[in-house]
Amino acid sequence: MKTADRNENITKALWQSGLIILMAAAVSLGVNYLRRDGLPLVCRRAPEASSIGMQTAQEAIISIDEARALFLTNGAVFIDARPAEAFRSGHIQGALNLPPDDFDQLLPNIREQIPPDSLIITYCDGESCDLSKEAALQLSGKGYSHVQVLVNGWSAWEDAGLPTEKTP
Repeated sequence: MKTADRNENITKALWQSGLIILMAAAVSLGVNYLRRDGLPLVCRRAPEASSIGMQTAQEAIISIDEARALFLTNGAVFIDARPAEAFRSGHIQGALNLPPDDFDQLLPNIREQIPPDSLIITYCDGESCDLSKEAALQLSGKGYSHVQVLVNGWSAWEDAGLPTEKTP
């Protein structure tokens, strides 16, 4: 095989490989766009712990025992970050509902009820649920400097037998 033919074959193979990669990217982006629960195209940067008023990311997490103590002394406001239908079926007694998707719409009501210097505990349900973290970040971005996250909050709260309520 001549050098010219070999170079031509390599060039053709590279061009075809690039075309296949572009087509695969286009198909995957299209499928992701059409999915109801599509993946974000841009990964959000991990929040700096200080953006939610903490020194380290670990300090932004509150334990169920700490949350219980604050609940019993009325030392914190609880924010349920789950969707409204989950909130209505059961939530921590006295909690307010603030799903991140409805944040801008519900924020004026939250501002009326919660002063910016209040301690806020956000929660959702499940070890991998990020709604509470997202709500905490949104609140800190709107001036609430004392926000903590109760990981797996709803399940942990129920398992501990702490006060709950339903909203009709």
